[in-house]
Amino acid sequence: MTETWDDINEHVKREWKDDTTPFERVYEIVEQTHEGASAAEISDRALVSEPTARRHCKTLVNTGFAETDRDGRTTLYRRNSDRVLMSRIRELRAEADRTELLEGIKEMKSEIRRYEDRYDVVSPEELAQKLDADETDGWDDLTAWRTTQQNLAVTQAALAYDEASHQLAV
Repeated sequence: MTETWDDINEHVKREWKDDTTPFERVYEIVEQTHEGASAAEISDRALVSEPTARRHCKTLVNTGFAETDRDGRTTLYRRNSDRVLMSRIRELRAEADRTELLEGIKEMKSEIRRYEDRYDVVSPEELAQKLDADETDGWDDLTAWRTTQQNLAVTQAALAYDEASHQLAV
């Protein structure tokens, strides 16, 4: 028998609330927060009271998972960007060996050179200044170029982290 719901969103919220603790919900919301959100915004999205959201956010800050900013008198919480970066570096290091990391770096550098040659510029910022608003392919390439630069930086950091770990183990 298939269940029917008047409002699927309300059903999903109820299920999420039934299947998780308030702390888990606040954690999930903060994990998705890049720009910062107030305890009131987090409480609304996490389906908890504002004091509960604030208490759990403070715990996340104390453990290093989250960080804070100020917007006037309001404290904004967001995930700790350094922690996210280190997680990406560790994941990449666990998934790829030194040879794969070096090959990935080589491929990404080649891709960046292709963008530089195609558009006769040396950076995505310079490309952005040259593009017209209706140049869809150019804007798509700009986004891909920036993503490649970010991935290159993370891959280089994973390689450096791997090399440092080996040196410390000796």
